[in-house]
Amino acid sequence: MVKNIFLALWLIVFINCKDDSKEDMPIIDQETETETESETESETEEVVFQWQTVTAADESQPVQRHEAAFVRVGQKFYLLGGRSIRPVSVYNTQTESWSTGTEPPIELHHFQPVVIDDKIYVIGALTGGWPNETPTTHIYIYDTVNDVWSQGDEIPEERRRGSTGNVLVEGKVYVACGIKNGHIGDHKKWLDLYDPANGTWEVLADAPRARDHFQAVWADGKIVAPAGRNTGIVPEDPFGGTIAEVDVYDISTNTWETLPNNIPTQRAGNAAIYFDNTILVAGGESPSQVIAHAEVEALDLSTNEWTILPSLLEGRHGTGLLEFGGELYIASGCGNRGGTPELFTMEKFAE
Repeated sequence: MVKNIFLALWLIVFINCKDDSKEDMPIIDQETETETESETESETEEVVFQWQTVTAADESQPVQRHEAAFVRVGQKFYLLGGRSIRPVSVYNTQTESWSTGTEPPIELHHFQPVVIDDKIYVIGALTGGWPNETPTTHIYIYDTVNDVWSQGDEIPEERRRGSTGNVLVEGKVYVACGIKNGHIGDHKKWLDLYDPANGTWEVLADAPRARDHFQAVWADGKIVAPAGRNTGIVPEDPFGGTIAEVDVYDISTNTWETLPNNIPTQRAGNAAIYFDNTILVAGGESPSQVIAHAEVEALDLSTNEWTILPSLLEGRHGTGLLEFGGELYIASGCGNRGGTPELFTMEKFAE
């Protein structure tokens, strides 16, 4: 009898404990769970960038040009230089309109600009007509605040050349490679360091190979030289001599190396920039096609792998890329290899 009573009490306690454990279990709201899963999916969803046409709010346009430069200073974009003497074109991102600045004192083309404070420095440019262009003897500076051009330091005679790749690092300018005799030859492997503070030039280690019609890019303590060509090396083809190899200069060791993977599309007259942790190369010209290249390719320096990105809406060469607000912009340039047609258009790489 006592044994039966004990068993009955044990069953009652066991059932109550099970009921209590049920009450302690969390209640899953199916709707909340679905929302959480959706939020996680949206957080991991890849942002896709595409090239988009940019039209001025007042339908204004820049002065068309190629073998020129496109660069940002603050909230304004500047198109400057190019064949013949042409005034600066200024795009105001606040009013979304173009205006016209002053002309440079001489014809300036085939250069990669650097921005120091509110001034744009033109270093290693060519001047004169094709194919006998000559390197400029001096640096030229455009003051964006006062819309004034001035002549800067003289370039040492023995280091003069045009169509160089230039980058600004800690207030000093690295001037890479280039060509001395217009579009005919005398290609250079040179690398120089120019200090604007005192006007001095320092000769650094030569690159593994000469190249011109390219743009250098600074990233993670290194200067990267992709694309370009040896202009005039193929006398019967002024657009021949394109370069596949990518050379990289290490500032800390004053040494160069050649990366194992070549650029997928060989071209010169391209634009290049460091964007989203990659070296991005866009546009250009080559013997392989009459139309200017629209290809956009990105190099990851951590893996040395190239990625194919969406192409430009309009192939172009002889201009630059700039970054503003997390987006890339490119404008003007030439739509075919050679000198025509010069473009008015601008596009951006954005979400």
